[in-house]
Parts: sequence; structure tokens; C-alpha cells
Amino acid sequence: MNELPMASGIVVISDFVDRSHGAEASSSTLPATVAPTVHRDVLRVVGGYLERLPRAAIRAGYVDFAEIWDWSDRAASRAHPTDDPFLTRRRFRLDDDRPPFHSDDAVEFIRKFGAPAIICIWGLGVSEQILEACRDSIIVYNSIDAPPLRVPDAVARHFDLVLTGAQWQSDEIAARLPGMPTEILPIGPEFAAPEMFFPIAGEKHYDIVYVAAAQPYKRHDILFDALERAPRRLRALCVMGYGELGDALRLEAASRCLDVDFIGPPGVTHDEVNRLMNQARIGVVCGIDDGAPAILTEYMLAGLPVVANSRLKCGLQYILPETGIVSDSETFHSGILQALDRLAEFTPRKTVIERWSWPHSIQRLDAYFRREPGASPAIKRSLR
Repeated sequence: MNELPMASGIVVISDFVDRSHGAEASSSTLPATVAPTVHRDVLRVVGGYLERLPRAAIRAGYVDFAEIWDWSDRAASRAHPTDDPFLTRRRFRLDDDRPPFHSDDAVEFIRKFGAPAIICIWGLGVSEQILEACRDSIIVYNSIDAPPLRVPDAVARHFDLVLTGAQWQSDEIAARLPGMPTEILPIGPEFAAPEMFFPIAGEKHYDIVYVAAAQPYKRHDILFDALERAPRRLRALCVMGYGELGDALRLEAASRCLDVDFIGPPGVTHDEVNRLMNQARIGVVCGIDDGAPAILTEYMLAGLPVVANSRLKCGLQYILPETGIVSDSETFHSGILQALDRLAEFTPRKTVIERWSWPHSIQRLDAYFRREPGASPAIKRSLR
């Protein structure tokens, strides 16, 4: 089997830390990436927020393969097999589990196999030592959260591009890191995948669906208040992938005699999320202190208009007259009723496909990802 140089690949570095401690292979046995045996045109741009951008980069011809890296706080480093011939997952043992994360194993792997053409760092970030080992890579950062930069400035100075979710985030980056390029291109709602989320014919059992973690910042209380204030009884479905508030939310809805069904935690597959969304008439986003949630355009691809909290800090640019309504917390019930009464006026899926599907979003990165004849696979910091 032919091995591929890392310089022809893209790596996405997550801030997920595995806290289980099974015995696993040491980093010395971590294999290099093997060349895919199928053509890139068969690759489907699907998956979660970690997978869609790198798969789009492969489809667009910027790179030949993708890797997703995350961390373990004690278990040894290892490679994870996947069913995707273009994608490898690696988990590196942390030497310090305080962010930004550092792993000697990751540095050793980079020195042994080389740095990737493109590195995408999401969330809490990595150490300067890892970034120094990738000094010839294009390094892209997105915080995935309302704070636009969740790393120290000493780490952030290594970035070539920061993706943000709103203009105020770009302004904050400019104030902290003068001259740092930014693009308002949050990786959740951008790189939308029409193959993953789509309308399904069938009965609508619910007026409202809220797909959100069972965590405080998702503000399920705003939905519950809206259901209580509405002049007619509304039926809602809450789909929760993870979080600690699942039981508490169920108890609160029951104590308030609300008509709410709950799924999870734990979460369900993307296919099941699509099926569940299709059982509702509209989707809601209730949070305030949140990054631009991926579910914004996922609802829309499933054909659902969206009612979003007017105080949502990132992502309101996706709420257009064609896609939904913005409403404040106190009148959220009015926004819901208005959307339900105007369902025929919205064209959410068409609008997403025309504006925010992955072919449009990856094109916006062309100036950073393109390869010049005879040049390094990655554009250098001369772009700054």
C-alpha cells in the first residue's frame, strides 16, 4: 500500500479529551496515512462539524486526504480505523490536560511523517510546540463558541486565518491581533450538507423541534416559557445529544404540564436527527451565549424555518425572510406562532443550498488553500 506524505493532507484538531484509560498501542506504532483506493469524486461531504470542511477540501482538490486528531488524558496514542478511505482518526496522549493541549507524541508524529498542508484547530487549541512543528502549514482556527479566541495570544500568533461567527467576533480578533485575517465563516452552519438533511414526506407530529445539548447555555427555559405563554397548546420535541440536564429538563416540562417529548442524551445518528426534525413544522434556537450552531442550517435543509433568539451572539445572519424569524426571549411564543402561520412563505432549503452549502463555503477559502504551480502545498504567512 502506498503511503501519502502529510504535506498533501488536511488535519482537523478537536479539543475533545477521552477520559477512559484503556491499554492502547504506543505512538511508535502509529502508521502513516495510506493512499485512498477510490477517486475523490465519490467522497460525500457529510458528517459532523469536524468532518465536513476537510471532506469539502478533498472534493475541491486542495488536499488528498484528511485526519481528525483528538486527545486522551492517560491512554497511549493510537490510530483509529474508519470506514472512509479518505479519513484517518488519531488520538494522542496528553502530557498536560490543561488547554491549550500539548502532546509530545503529536510532536514526534509530525517530525516523523511531516506536517500537513492545512491544519484546522477548533476550540481550546494546541501548544506552541505543536504549532512550531507545523510552521510551514496553513493554520486555521475557529473557537466553535461565543468567545472568538479561546487561546492565549502567544498561541494565536501562529494562525494564518481565524474563522468567526459574527462581525463583532472579527472586530475582537482585529483588536487583539492586528493584521490577522478573518472570515465570517463558522464551520457549523457553513459547509451545510444537503445530502445529510432533507425533507421527508409524512405527518408532522410536532409544532416545534429543538435539537440542542442538555446544557444551560442552550436555554431550554426560553422554549418552555414560550410554550406556557402561547395562547394555544403547542407540542414540542427536544433532541439532546449530550449534557447533564436531561433529567432536569424532563422534570421541569412535566411540572409545568407542557406537551414536550424528549430524545436523549445520549444522542442519535444524523439520519435519525433528520427523521425527527421532519416530524416538526419549525425549528428553534433559544440560546444567547452560543457560537453559530450548526443546527441553524440543518433545520433549514430539512425544510424547516427557524425561530432564533434575537440575542443569539453568533449566527443571526442565517435568519432571513426566506428562512425564519428572529424573536426576543419575552416574545418568543409570538415568533413561534408567526412562523407556524406563515409556513408556506419560507424557502429554507433552497436558500441554504444557494448560499451556505459546502461548495460555496469552501470556495471562500480558495485564497488560503489554493496551490500555485511549483509552490509549497500551503500558502505561507506572506498572506498576512
